[in-house]
Amino acid sequence: MEAYIVEWLSLFGRWIHLITGIAWIGASFYFVWLDNNLEAPADASDRERGVGGELWAVHGGGFYNAQKYANGVPTMPGNLHWFKWEAYTTLITGAFLLALIYWYQAEIYLIDPSVMALSKPVAIGLGVLVLVGGWLGYDALCRSRFGQNENRMAVILVVALTVVAWALCAVFSGRGAYMHFGAMLGTIMVANVYFVIMPGQSAMVAATEKGEQPDPAHGLRAKQRSVHNTYFTLPVLFVMISNHYAMTWGHEYNWLILMAMSVAGALIRVHFVQAHFGKPSPVPASVAAVLLAGVVFAIAPRPTASADPASAAAGGDTATQVSLTEAHAIVVERCASCHADAPAHPGFSAPPKGIVFATEAQTLVQAAAIHQQTVVTKAMPLGNLTGITDEERATLDRWFRAGPVAGVE
Repeated sequence: MEAYIVEWLSLFGRWIHLITGIAWIGASFYFVWLDNNLEAPADASDRERGVGGELWAVHGGGFYNAQKYANGVPTMPGNLHWFKWEAYTTLITGAFLLALIYWYQAEIYLIDPSVMALSKPVAIGLGVLVLVGGWLGYDALCRSRFGQNENRMAVILVVALTVVAWALCAVFSGRGAYMHFGAMLGTIMVANVYFVIMPGQSAMVAATEKGEQPDPAHGLRAKQRSVHNTYFTLPVLFVMISNHYAMTWGHEYNWLILMAMSVAGALIRVHFVQAHFGKPSPVPASVAAVLLAGVVFAIAPRPTASADPASAAAGGDTATQVSLTEAHAIVVERCASCHADAPAHPGFSAPPKGIVFATEAQTLVQAAAIHQQTVVTKAMPLGNLTGITDEERATLDRWFRAGPVAGVE
């Protein structure tokens, strides 16, 4: 019953997290696009009222005229819309999911004894430290003299995040490391809203209500953090879906893959931001494409000397041939505690992804997935909770490379 309740909590948490995240990211992307497409006001009276830029658009069967005031408005409007609860709710639901899945079930998803043997309290404490320390370090960097030069700051951020990615992957399971990296970036994004953007906007509103000219520094700081947030978005989204792709977090150089994908995502976002102005540089998109192609090539499975299906099928190298029965026995012993109609593992109320290994036929159907997860990435069993050995992985490797169908008896 506990696993069943946890699964429903996870479902509702993910659902709300996606809904609020889409609302937040959508609004963020829209306002970045809007800001980058503003034109000088056509009407002189608008310029006299302090309008710094405007934009005409058509959507949903209507025309819209958006105007941005350079610094404050003559009189405060009666109904001023704020954009903050989408960000806050995204953080709350994200923290709920992180605690429910990666902290409450740390022994399954966060701790990998083959990486580092951590106790559950220590692992959780390190996770919290990453979130808090990430924000404090980033905020200090923004407020330092290095934060006054965006290009220099970008280089420092990439170096710092690379160190963090390496450290996380050296301490946690690959999946847990990736998720904490993304959670750290997401925390920074929401903290930017709460500690910098919202206070700055509140100060501007307060000054306007008093009939004073708002301090332009508030707008500059908010603009800087907002731009940073839009570049963090694609790396965070990659992390959110990465748990479905063990070939990334399960790889020996998972930290390097994480950084390559993150930098590529940020550069893709740079390309689209530049495209708002109509003259995007080909460099960011080109570098992103090279990084992505490099990752695809670098982690591609490499053929080995034993990979000769034709020879094996013809009866060659019989000493290394493995039957389906032998392979299925390993899968049942090491994988079926979770992948069963009624999982024996207390962390699962249903088989992950609906995959069951009750019969040899079911093992045969999943041959490619078994090989990918247990041999290529070694991501399964999770945290190697069932203690699969290197010899057993090698046996599954020989079975798959010989051609699984040939192993049917």
